[in-house]
Amino acid sequence: MPRYEFRCRACGDTFEVNRSMAAAADPATCPQGHADTVKLLSAVAVTGRGGVAGGGPASAGGGCCGGACGC
Repeated sequence: MPRYEFRCRACGDTFEVNRSMAAAADPATCPQGHADTVKLLSAVAVTGRGGVAGGGPASAGGGCCGGACGC
């Protein structure tokens, strides 16, 4: 289930709420009981194993094309 981050405008507390995507736009009350909250934009970083076949780095040298062409 997705986790959404909110900030309370009354007390400044930041908190998370687990809810379905269908309920993503629903308001949330802060843990202190305040109803004046705003949903924060969360950045998600997805990383993977990059590189070329064989597990080596994508570029062994510098330059625009790996340094092999002498450009």
